[in-house]
Amino acid sequence: MPTRGRKLHPSKTSPVATQPKPAVSAVEMGARQREISVSEFFTKNRHLLGFDNPRKALLTCVKEAVDNALDACEEAGILPDVIVKVEAVANGEAPPPASQASRFRITVTDNGPGIIRQQIPPIFAKLLYGSKFHRLRMSRGQQGIGISAAGMYGQLTTGKPVQIISRTSARAPAHYFEVQIDTKKNEPQILEKKQIAWESQRGTQVTMEVEGRYQKGRASVDEYVEQTIIANPHVKLTYLTPEGDTKEYPRTYHELPPAPREIKPHPYGIELGMLLKMLQDTKSHSLSGFLASDFSRVSPRLAEDICKAAGLSARARPRDIHGQASETLYKAIQSTKIMAPPTNCLSPVGEKAILSGLYQQIKGEFYTAVSRPPAVYRGNPFVIEAGLAYGRGPEHGDESQESKPIALAEGETQENDHELARLIRYANRVPLLYQQSACVIYKSVLDTTWRNYGVSQSRGALPSGPMVVFAHMASVWVPFTSESKEAIADYDEIRKEITLALRECGRRLGAFLRRRDRAHSEFRRRNIFELYIEEVVESCNRLKGGRLPTAKLKAQLQRIAMRRTGGEKTDELLGKNGGGPEGLPHSIIVTPEGVEGEVPVLIREAPGGAMSPNGAPEDEAKAGKPSRPRGKTTGRATRKRATATRRKA
Repeated sequence: MPTRGRKLHPSKTSPVATQPKPAVSAVEMGARQREISVSEFFTKNRHLLGFDNPRKALLTCVKEAVDNALDACEEAGILPDVIVKVEAVANGEAPPPASQASRFRITVTDNGPGIIRQQIPPIFAKLLYGSKFHRLRMSRGQQGIGISAAGMYGQLTTGKPVQIISRTSARAPAHYFEVQIDTKKNEPQILEKKQIAWESQRGTQVTMEVEGRYQKGRASVDEYVEQTIIANPHVKLTYLTPEGDTKEYPRTYHELPPAPREIKPHPYGIELGMLLKMLQDTKSHSLSGFLASDFSRVSPRLAEDICKAAGLSARARPRDIHGQASETLYKAIQSTKIMAPPTNCLSPVGEKAILSGLYQQIKGEFYTAVSRPPAVYRGNPFVIEAGLAYGRGPEHGDESQESKPIALAEGETQENDHELARLIRYANRVPLLYQQSACVIYKSVLDTTWRNYGVSQSRGALPSGPMVVFAHMASVWVPFTSESKEAIADYDEIRKEITLALRECGRRLGAFLRRRDRAHSEFRRRNIFELYIEEVVESCNRLKGGRLPTAKLKAQLQRIAMRRTGGEKTDELLGKNGGGPEGLPHSIIVTPEGVEGEVPVLIREAPGGAMSPNGAPEDEAKAGKPSRPRGKTTGRATRKRATATRRKA
């Protein structure tokens, strides 16, 4: 036996061990390779689509169905009437309470144009199938994943197929389908199809049974419905909650938003690989014709200038442009000054509609809205809109009433939640309820110095106070951070536009707060004067031996106090005469006496058929019950009446 540390002679060592034979050969490894369908991928990674927990999954299914319904109605030029029904179901037993149920049936019905019979199975049971991915125009859906992914989630968790009823006109039959997804092939499986009798003359109804959890509060189905109405006041929506309640949201805007038009890609928004593909796929026979016909904002003259800058012939065949020539052409395009893409492909909410939505759904004292001019990122046009609602409203002046605690979403904390402002985010009119901290809108709100506008704010936190911040991005292609479409990516151009819109809202809010604080100070000062007017009049009367006209002196002193403390302007700022502060464009001020600003009049029908101009039923108006004013109140007539009354006195 060799001693420790002594080297053995090579001839005395044991034979060299042969290397082990590989357990798997290359042929066997190659036999294991196979293609993965997109459905199979998302089946194992459903969290990427927003199905990572039951509560969020329920919201995602409702959202995708409603988004499809609204897109279809608006594209067909129909004012949307949507019914959303969420009900708890059980296996062979009485359904449990909504808060304890684990399975829900979702039914979304619309009055849209309907779907032709051949297109129903692939639309609802095939991922990456749709009409919106290839078109550069604003729409809620983008990738053709949403509604089919919701059906796939229901298929995985409950085994139930998606049930669809669709009808294109009153003279056409209604088609009923039950479909599932073949995840290995990403193809629809039709379990049942037939013609049925359906009471609706036109539209589509989708029913899914999914595993979920219902909870009120933040990031819930209830909040999604409320926020959808804020950005879509032209929608009439009926929501049947899992608890059996019916919530009706009437249409407050009776005009459809402008229909966006499809545009061609902008030269600044493409990359070299995309340019090569377009050169091979074009139907144009010349390079200049390709540039002028396949891109927006490129005229024939500009196309010739680009060819000249690239050192290429304008009559060259596009398919012959490759290699170094294609790189030279790409650099010439990027160095040429080209007009920004057209913005008729967008359909922003609009300042008046934002004010209407905020005013109808959120109680406050001050509302304002800002729409920025169109901008461009990576060749894609977009518009940023911002709104703001501040205060608790005149009816919330009693601070002794205890507010009910708000249920929180998963991951949220209760600490200082009631002191922070609320941020509601939108992309193409769709509420974004999750991944707030990853969104560029949230980062822009944090970067805005709200202290400059009279609102307190801690470092790295949302501003404090009773405030709701509204932000909306309208674009032909919203750069979401993931397929679940919950947060907008942080592009410098987008952040700049959001920040500028928020600053404009902040300036208007700051002007309102400063005027109101100054008016409060002057009003308190006037009250102090008026406390001593009676004593001054009596003292002067005694000095004159009781011969002084006390009423006239008292009126003169009151006019002096009124004039020294701002006069009618102070009353306007505080709403003492029904008016509001002037000089704040696209804003609404709510006071106990009235409303200042433009709000669309909402007339509702009373139970007996009578109507009241402020939206309250006729019997309530006669009974003298207070109702929240709705409509446009200029305050000018009210101020004239108040002035005439004081002069008579």
